[in-house]
Amino acid sequence: MTLPPASPAPAETRIDADVGPSPDHRAAPPLARLMLAIGSVALLLAMSTDALAVAGRHAGIRLFGSIEIVQACIVLVATSAIVLTTIVEGHARVHILLDRLKPATATRLLRGADWVSALVFLWLATGSTWLLADLWNAFELTEILHLPLRWLRLAWIVGSLVTAALFVRRALSRTAA
Repeated sequence: MTLPPASPAPAETRIDADVGPSPDHRAAPPLARLMLAIGSVALLLAMSTDALAVAGRHAGIRLFGSIEIVQACIVLVATSAIVLTTIVEGHARVHILLDRLKPATATRLLRGADWVSALVFLWLATGSTWLLADLWNAFELTEILHLPLRWLRLAWIVGSLVTAALFVRRALSRTAA
């Protein structure tokens, strides 16, 4: 029994596939290169730590705190990924409505989406700042390696604020077509 060939996805479910950094990485803005470097190093550290922990378990050697290192790296990876995706305008969009509207109306909706996105990241930064302020003097540490969490929270807050600023800049720069 053979299956019929897959039909292309209808226009309502199409997602932009041409997103991501340009092939010429030298043309990328310095902030994009910095985020790519931070995310890459953090991901490499997380993967190597986890690989060493698994290999150690098979060899009968336990690597204490490997999960804490991976979790700390994930904060940096996620933060840099969000900022980098915003820089290269790589957030996914479903074109259910935008493809059917006049260009000026679509531009207004995109501008509105940029403003809402900026507000969301400002709210996240505000809540995270509130937590950071409450726990700054608590010297909150991880259980095994005693990694300070305040610096990871601060990195996330900075990333959230940068992302919000990028959305505001994009909203202000959109012009009606």
